[in-house]
Amino acid sequence: QVQLVESGGGLVQAAGSLRLSCAASGRTFSNYHMGWFRQAPGKEREFVAAINWSGNITYYGDSVKGRFTISRDNAKNTVYLQMNSLKPEDTAVYYCAADSALFKRWTTPRSAYEYDYWGQGTQVTVSS
Repeated sequence: QVQLVESGGGLVQAAGSLRLSCAASGRTFSNYHMGWFRQAPGKEREFVAAINWSGNITYYGDSVKGRFTISRDNAKNTVYLQMNSLKPEDTAVYYCAADSALFKRWTTPRSAYEYDYWGQGTQVTVSS
């Protein structure tokens, strides 16, 4: 299995910025597409962003498009989520997820069901 550990969450003012990191264990990080999801209390888990194994293809949820940027550094086994222009509605627990890129197509990167491994999550709170 792959172990994922998120960090960088915290309390931030509206219009502020925050950078989340997700560190993956193992030496085969480049074999995985990576995604970020979030979940607010009482709401469904929501797609935020995804990036393919090499980092040349990205996807974003409509609510964060133009404000958030996903990136990865395969040499460091880490994926990042840069969050700018934060809004109170961005408040949620943010989860990092990994999807094996071997022997299958990446057909639904926006679906939580696509991903095989999940981190514990990191809380992001945006105050008004």
